[in-house]
Amino acid sequence: MADFLDTNVLVYAFDHAEPEKQTRAQELMADHPDAVISTQVLLEWFAVVTRNFTPPKPGERAAAAMVDLAALDIVAADAELVVRAARTAAGHQLTIWDAMIVESAALGGCRTLWSEDLRDGAVLRGVEIATPSPGFDETAEALPTTQS
Repeated sequence: MADFLDTNVLVYAFDHAEPEKQTRAQELMADHPDAVISTQVLLEWFAVVTRNFTPPKPGERAAAAMVDLAALDIVAADAELVVRAARTAAGHQLTIWDAMIVESAALGGCRTLWSEDLRDGAVLRGVEIATPSPGFDETAEALPTTQS
């Protein structure tokens, strides 16, 4: 089973302002060459690196880097996935965006979702949440350790 990489992992892999997180994110990507991501992850990554980085990554360079990221296994968003995410968001008090990531990981057959946005060790929709390193989980949502 593959692992799912959330947007923050990919962002940190390119973020020179956070060298420790960058190194850990790059290690994680190297350790999981068969990783799964989603169209949402690609879109969020592009928005962050071209708008939030200082200095912002030029759009042409970001688009070129996205070609490499798009070589990973991609779970595409469709209406069915969005409806499942809405149910998961409502049932587990998640944002719709976090629920989309969880549902994408489940649909992608992933055993682990690497993210700083959800509580380390929680199990959602059969996918275990893993925080890449202690410094990554500063914004993790408060979740029980097991949810269906």
